[in-house]
Amino acid sequence: MIQAAFEHFGLNVADKHQTVDWYVENLGLKVVRDVPGKMAFLADADGVVMLEVYRNSDASQLSFSQTDALAFHMAFEVDDAAESAERLVQAGATIVDPFKRAGDDAMVMLRDPFGVALQLVQRGNPMRRR
Repeated sequence: MIQAAFEHFGLNVADKHQTVDWYVENLGLKVVRDVPGKMAFLADADGVVMLEVYRNSDASQLSFSQTDALAFHMAFEVDDAAESAERLVQAGATIVDPFKRAGDDAMVMLRDPFGVALQLVQRGNPMRRR
């Protein structure tokens, strides 16, 4: 077995600049590395998990809006799932599966303005420290 640490998850998107701006403005992600015209790495609030956003016309691009949200989504831990979902809807996201509770957890599934599925999770017992 190798010892591996999660470094990043990459998304080939239609418009790198718009996507980066939306995630920074609405989910509080921070640009930790930017290669203008090519790619940007966005870190979560803890600076541990990163998302690479890039536009590569030579590579295939997933049809995010056509992909089942349960087959592919990014989950973000938030303090209040319902309130956070309302804010993201005001910023252009759409609800896929409305607010619901599962035990001590609450969650909402949305799509960002570019079709990528996002799950907001409010954990009763967080899986990681914030």
